[in-house]
Amino acid sequence: MASLSLRNVGVIAHTPLFRNLSLVIGEGDRLGLVAANGAGKSTLLKCLAGLAEPTEGDIIRARGLRVALVEQDVPANLLDLSLHDVLHRALPPGEREGQEWRVDMVLDEFETPADLRSLPMRALSGGWQRLALIARAWITQPDLLLLDEPTNHLDLEKLFKLEAWVNAAGYTAPIVVASHDRDFLDACTTKTLFLRPEESVSFAHPYRRARVLLDAHDSAAQTQREKTLREVKRLRQSAQELRNVGINSGSDAAQIKSAQIKRRADALEQSARAVHRERPGEIRLGNRGTHARVLVALENVTVQTPDGRKLFAIPRLDVGQGDRIVVLGRNGAGKSQLVRLLHEAMRLPEGMPGIRMSPSLALGYVDQDMQQLPRQATAHDFILSEFRLGDQRSRAVLAEAGFSIERQGLPIAKLSPGQRARLGLLALRLSEPNFYLMDEPTNHVDIPGREQLESEVLDAQATCIVVSHDRSFVKTIGTRFLLIDKGRMREIDGPETFYDSVVG
Repeated sequence: MASLSLRNVGVIAHTPLFRNLSLVIGEGDRLGLVAANGAGKSTLLKCLAGLAEPTEGDIIRARGLRVALVEQDVPANLLDLSLHDVLHRALPPGEREGQEWRVDMVLDEFETPADLRSLPMRALSGGWQRLALIARAWITQPDLLLLDEPTNHLDLEKLFKLEAWVNAAGYTAPIVVASHDRDFLDACTTKTLFLRPEESVSFAHPYRRARVLLDAHDSAAQTQREKTLREVKRLRQSAQELRNVGINSGSDAAQIKSAQIKRRADALEQSARAVHRERPGEIRLGNRGTHARVLVALENVTVQTPDGRKLFAIPRLDVGQGDRIVVLGRNGAGKSQLVRLLHEAMRLPEGMPGIRMSPSLALGYVDQDMQQLPRQATAHDFILSEFRLGDQRSRAVLAEAGFSIERQGLPIAKLSPGQRARLGLLALRLSEPNFYLMDEPTNHVDIPGREQLESEVLDAQATCIVVSHDRSFVKTIGTRFLLIDKGRMREIDGPETFYDSVVG
């Protein structure tokens, strides 16, 4: 039974985000929604939820359909409520009294620790805030659940918890998920919609299988386009030849036939639409190069919390040229603290005890929130002042990274998280490092951007230390894997054993 149907739906904002979208969402569907940043995923979810109206087309909902949308940010009016109260107040007012058990049942489903349930939302980690918003939507028992980037801010443990919950959720109501996490989409969806400005394409498969079919679809469309354009060229030549015959011989019939053929060529040309091409802002990395064999060496280094509590010790670690080291560990093990310690040591002229660096080391650094970016400066002013490229060149490199002239003039604080991520990665490239220190570099980066970043890391033969919860990214770029566990760090053969331990 269809819960919701779309007929020729489109949204136009200056240019089309999507058009001619027809879709049926029914019982048991798990639909993955895939598109680049800014391509309309969140807008479409709001239209499905009834919070926004499409520019064109119709959305037909089953009578009495209850829709719950989990957006990316915590609403300001929930920040001071306890986790328990956030769920309790989601219940209809007439059902709240005596329904505490429903709140506890849903919190138990998400394996929520007892000490977190009384904390205000603003005191929770980003990961627990995300799970709280999903639980808040779930407790209303919706007929359709819409999730906008549900894996943002989730560590691996919570990510696996969410995957298990989606797959074990004891109901057949449909779920629509907008996500850039390829493994999450494969684990939790059965259908995929690639949202596009002119012709969106859907397949009854999870992301990776659907992506193969999409590539075949686009290849066939390109072949057909080229065939059509060859026919257009042939028809135009025939029309011109007939026109010349008509002019030279004074034949009206030849002139009329020429005009008919030309109209046919024009109609064919109109039908030969350009094949969609993802055009994310360009993500490129550089490599200044170095002759040093070992760029960083650590010996008898202790990693601590900001208040001085020991997390783990590193007896010895050498980072050789070309090493792409992925640091693994559960939330709170000290991964980000290690990155911060190395960043601080590399910024100090005298370094730190136990940490030696090659004199030729040139650092490139990004943290997971892009805090290295000056929030009040504009993107243009930041690039201009930091790298001294001149006004025109600064604007050009920003345009290559996907920033329109209007967005170049906005304060960085007003850019979307995805745009800040692209700006941080652009600055990383312009600094021309030979050593990359990256904490969750794919946060808020769309799938085309993640794939491009993976290619750039490999093509630049980058030396790096990376913390990432993106399993595809880790598998693609990693050459060495360090696991922080039970207060010590050790090298392991690959990430799979760690992932299995988190699931278990």
